[in-house]
Amino acid sequence: MTKSSMNPFADCLTSEDVLSKIAQSDIERVQIGIFDVDAILRWKRVSREKFEKLLTGGYSFCDVLYKWDILEQPYGSEAYGDAPAKIDPTSGRLSPDTAKEALFIADFLGPLGELSGRNLLAQQMEKAATQGLRVISAFEYEFFTFEETPQSIRTKRYRDLTSFQPENRTYSALAPAVNDGLFDLIEGYLNEADIWLDSMHSELGPGCFEFPLAATEGLRSADNAALFRLFVRICLQRRGLMPVFMAKWSDDWPGQSGHLHLSLRDDAGRAIFHDPDDPQGISETLRHFVGGVTHLLPEALALCSHTVNAYRRLVPGAWAPVASTWGIQNRTAAVRVIPGGAAATRIEFRVPAADANPHLTLALLLGAGLWGLENKISPPPAIEETTYDRVFPQEQRFPRTLLEAAERLADSQVAQEIFGKAFIEHFVSTRLWEDQKVRGRVSEVELERYFEAF
Repeated sequence: MTKSSMNPFADCLTSEDVLSKIAQSDIERVQIGIFDVDAILRWKRVSREKFEKLLTGGYSFCDVLYKWDILEQPYGSEAYGDAPAKIDPTSGRLSPDTAKEALFIADFLGPLGELSGRNLLAQQMEKAATQGLRVISAFEYEFFTFEETPQSIRTKRYRDLTSFQPENRTYSALAPAVNDGLFDLIEGYLNEADIWLDSMHSELGPGCFEFPLAATEGLRSADNAALFRLFVRICLQRRGLMPVFMAKWSDDWPGQSGHLHLSLRDDAGRAIFHDPDDPQGISETLRHFVGGVTHLLPEALALCSHTVNAYRRLVPGAWAPVASTWGIQNRTAAVRVIPGGAAATRIEFRVPAADANPHLTLALLLGAGLWGLENKISPPPAIEETTYDRVFPQEQRFPRTLLEAAERLADSQVAQEIFGKAFIEHFVSTRLWEDQKVRGRVSEVELERYFEAF
């Protein structure tokens, strides 16, 4: 089946378009989801008839979605009523492996909507459009796979887990050949939901795989990324396996990335990151875009590294950056510029881990880049060698903890200018809460080091 035929809602722009497609289909039920602050999809399933009413008459959902953490512990105590939301008519797709069901994404309106990462990204996309720019992007995810269940990992207390394919190697031809059609199973499941892959391969570590998603335009790239993690989890758990998208789950292996590739085109479809007359093939536009990103990143890092665990990965030698740097084809830099022909020239944002909120990650990259274009920000000198052997000035260094990153974000006037004061203040408060919840717990390594010594 072709891409175009998989999703009957692919070309829908308005509620009227959706209603017309629904009338021509055998859809019986619709899942309506809203992403919370950590990009976890919270959804309800309704009948086709109710969906049609909600699509045109308005939708509401409990406002606790932006008032609790990833373990559903509220930040405070409130009434938690329903708040108005709107179903996005452009977000429709079929629900994978579920007969006669569709999936649409909604988001809150009004003051509560100002706290949404997806709404924040939509604003940056609109800003790009007003400047005559089209945004093409794609995420790529690494994840480890285990022969475990939700019950078994709790029994084992997340230790001594059984890895899937312990003999796995990076770019191994053996891995997909002996996994009994697992790659085909996952790819087919994703395709049913109109999520397409650019490639699939094994990565460093037992049961570790990397799946780069196909590039898409606009908001859908982040939607696909957030749904990718959900659907891979569903698909594997049905087979008795569990994936993990933590930034770093083990001391023995490097962290898991959630890299983001991005390019810009003008209204005529011309790629504007490429300059055939430049010795390196990159345009001044690309340099200014990278300048905005590298300038803002140290103070806005929490937007794409928003868990305590994310900072376990941002260390020398872990295939992840440690400072706000860029370079041509440099995989140790924060921003890797990939030159090529007009269609291939792009940037790879190598900071985010696999746990990052894709809507916030893309909003950060695009917002900072557009700010760089507006202000003609020049980036620091490109780095050719490994960045791990360099000592960088303070203004280029990354925060080393979530607490430090949240505090720097709170003080960032540029971030407030780009993303809005209401969002930044709320998001910072959620990250301070997250840091407190983890930092207040005694870790295993502390017991090993201090229990008998003191």
